[in-house]
Amino acid sequence: MTTEELKINVEKALDEIRPFLQSDGGNISLLSIENDKLVRVQLEGACVGCSVNQMTLKSGVEMTIKKYAPQIEQVINVEH
Repeated sequence: MTTEELKINVEKALDEIRPFLQSDGGNISLLSIENDKLVRVQLEGACVGCSVNQMTLKSGVEMTIKKYAPQIEQVINVEH
């Protein structure tokens, strides 16, 4: 998978997750993909400071991204 294809697949994963976050007043943005293995995202809105956002990030976001892009090893939320 090329870097561009990887970015498209990660965006598809985020598009799948976004409605769930938006229903709670939040959102998520892709900041970068490093070495085709590490994804940096930013949780937004109600997701910022939410006590379960790390669980959401690991179980929901990371799992969904890995479904679309199996070579991704880690997803990190970058705080504002």
